[in-house]
Amino acid sequence: MNILVCGVGGQGVILFSNLLANIALTAGLDVKKSEVHGMAQRGGTVNTHVRYGPKVFSPLIEEGTANLVVAFEKLEALRYVHFLGKKGRLVYDTFRLDPLPVQLGLIERPEDAYLDQRIGERVKRSIPVAAFDAARKLGNTRVQNVVMLGAVSRFLEFPASEYRNAIKAMLKPRFVELNLEAFDKGIKLVRS
Repeated sequence: MNILVCGVGGQGVILFSNLLANIALTAGLDVKKSEVHGMAQRGGTVNTHVRYGPKVFSPLIEEGTANLVVAFEKLEALRYVHFLGKKGRLVYDTFRLDPLPVQLGLIERPEDAYLDQRIGERVKRSIPVAAFDAARKLGNTRVQNVVMLGAVSRFLEFPASEYRNAIKAMLKPRFVELNLEAFDKGIKLVRS
């Protein structure tokens, strides 16, 4: 299984990938993971490659071979869809976070309708998820990543209990309940 996860610094891409890798390891699979932080602390792009299976030889996913691309922001979804394989699936947050040059007024960002059209042209199977909005309703936008984990869990072979166990094991106790709630919310955002 090849999963590319992308977003912007501060959205929790690394934690999402660590949770997913832990779940696959617990299931007895070979796991390889690679991270690219870029200028993450300044709102730059962040992406991770998570690969698991009976035996995995490289941590990197080649373009056109990902089973799943998970994007925490719509522009990042468009930026990384070329990694998807022909039968791959894109799960992306409908959230819009403008990059720094757009925020500074140096360049214009494409309108959402244009981004939706471009994603539709490039991807046969895409699932938009309002994870950031769900996290905001839960009272903490920092759980956007775990809402996305819940949404993505609908397409992976691991039981929900394994995700919950990973959340309990890897997060500080004071954050566990909120993240479990975020995970459950993410499951409900995606219809089977």
